[in-house]
Amino acid sequence: MKRSLFARLSRYYLLFALGFACFLVALAVLEKEGMPRVWIGYMFMFATIVLYASIGVLSRTSNVAEYYVAGRRVPALYNGMATAADWISAASFISLAGGLYLHGFDGLAYIMGWTGGYCLVALLIAPYLRRFGQYTIPDFLAARYGGERHGRTVRLMAVAATIIVSFTYVVAQIYAVGLIASRFTGVDFSVGIFLGLASILVCSFLGGMRAITWTQVAQYIIILVAFLIPAMWLSAKHSDNPVPQVAYGKLLPKLGEREAVLLADPREKEVRDIYRQRATEFQARLDGLPASWEAGRSQVQHDLERVRLRNASLLEIRKAERALIAYPKNAEDAETVWAEQRDFNLARARQLSPHAVPFPGKDRQQSDIKRNNFLALVFCLMIGTAALPHILMRSYTTPSVHETRVSVFWTLFFILLIYLTIPALAVLVKYDIYSALAGTDFSRLPTWVSYWANVDKANPLISITDVNGDGIVQLAEIAIDGDVLVLATPEIAGLPYVISGLVAAGGLAAALSTADGLLLAISNALSHDIYYKLVDPRASTQKRVTISKLLLLGVAFIAAYAASTKPGDILSLVGAAFSLAASTMFPALVLGVFWRRANRQGAVAGMVAGFLVCLFYMLRTNPILGGGAAGQWFNIAPISAGVFGVPAGMLALVLVSWFTPPPESDAEALIDTIRSPENRA
Repeated sequence: MKRSLFARLSRYYLLFALGFACFLVALAVLEKEGMPRVWIGYMFMFATIVLYASIGVLSRTSNVAEYYVAGRRVPALYNGMATAADWISAASFISLAGGLYLHGFDGLAYIMGWTGGYCLVALLIAPYLRRFGQYTIPDFLAARYGGERHGRTVRLMAVAATIIVSFTYVVAQIYAVGLIASRFTGVDFSVGIFLGLASILVCSFLGGMRAITWTQVAQYIIILVAFLIPAMWLSAKHSDNPVPQVAYGKLLPKLGEREAVLLADPREKEVRDIYRQRATEFQARLDGLPASWEAGRSQVQHDLERVRLRNASLLEIRKAERALIAYPKNAEDAETVWAEQRDFNLARARQLSPHAVPFPGKDRQQSDIKRNNFLALVFCLMIGTAALPHILMRSYTTPSVHETRVSVFWTLFFILLIYLTIPALAVLVKYDIYSALAGTDFSRLPTWVSYWANVDKANPLISITDVNGDGIVQLAEIAIDGDVLVLATPEIAGLPYVISGLVAAGGLAAALSTADGLLLAISNALSHDIYYKLVDPRASTQKRVTISKLLLLGVAFIAAYAASTKPGDILSLVGAAFSLAASTMFPALVLGVFWRRANRQGAVAGMVAGFLVCLFYMLRTNPILGGGAAGQWFNIAPISAGVFGVPAGMLALVLVSWFTPPPESDAEALIDTIRSPENRA
């Protein structure tokens, strides 16, 4: 039976891969024959969404086991592919290479943290969850810490943690979907978000975990092809070697030589001095408030009257009107706006940091701060990975514990195919921009610059401005958002537009696959753990699945609305989700498996303490949440709040467990069961 399913799946996905290759070739031919680019973008979006919708419709089900855990019959290899697609989110596909481009060596914290975290999943949690054999993470925590009689409190807290963590994460994924849809169809960013939302819902609404699993396998194939082709092309272009992982070492010295040339270029220094001067001017305005605000307002009003009186051109009058409209409305607004402008200019005035130098800083103290933040981020990402509900849920979908362990191996293998390429891609793109774009005449800027600058006019994803007026692009005049780098890579490399569409389809697949898993984790927590376990235990299976689908729909729309407000960049949102997951869930999950003395009171205390400490630190230090750098402990950035939340949660769980009665016998029996060899059952 298992062999038959495996063979059938292999045949289906082989045909799918061949069909997708033919689709790419057909679009390449059409582009050569003159098909407009916008039509290629539409065809990619339409074809992939129809594909996912078809799988979703064909996999529709009302069976509880099929809806929640894909019938527990997914072969290890395909579960590994599906989990890898679930894991490779928009942050990995779209933003990670951009992060490495912007931060150099320090960006490797994401690669190390996320890869290492999956090793923790394999060793500490996944096999034991499969041995437990239920549906959700709150199921496990409720059974371990309270059983049928006393698990209500723990279940409610686990559901709350699942919703908070997954919702924060899914907002970042839907934001990425909106970004891709708006770029490749030309629609407004907000409209793009709801187009993407429709794509997400067709995958998960009808078939739950069953539909998501089979869709994610197809999505992984697209993700892999989309990521490797531009990287291999750039690798062959710059090193005559199409294997980017091998070319990486050869290109790093060449990039270092180019960085040394740019560092010594007097025109680069001139641009950075201009930014530094602008920052000084904004600081002077801040020091002179409120008089500086009144003087500035009088000046812009005077400028408008002057151009009107001398019958200037309509263009000049409009420009003066816009300057008056954009001027801060009062002294308080001016303080906020000018402080942002000062910080922006100071950031642009910083000297170029060599890509391969770890923890660069002006002095030893700054370098130590960067190293500590690097280690803190690796810690939070590793621990957070091992506590993400939508990833751990996949442990329930294989036929046995053995298959779960094999599945984790395949997951790591498929993740590494992408993760070993990301650092190489960042270096390849950086070398291309440093050597080809820097030094270009402004009149010969490539067309992709204007494409990406117009995607979000309020906050341009790429900006190149002639700051020193010499007509030549200096590196310091280029501002690129990390979220756009991978999507723009085919255009930067000079590849046909069809490859740009392919990369967009890959980014879309990454965002959709993760968003589907996250939305299902939230809706399952509400429908299974709240509605079925606590509100109506006699509900029919049909009613449970219907409730789950309706909740999934509601949560999806709320998340789309939150994403449309652009609450932060993708990596920041994802980082916050990992810190919250690590602080709240990890202590209770791991000690629940490996420490018999851990009890219900300790688990509740650990989850509350970890969550509150993590949240407090974020509120205290994150500027978006009203905090500031002055509130940081040991200069640790807010994205790594979990480095304080996890120890707090562990300590609270251990201390409270020691000073309260030991767990009941059924909890110890559960530990014996999940830690015993599978064939003993």
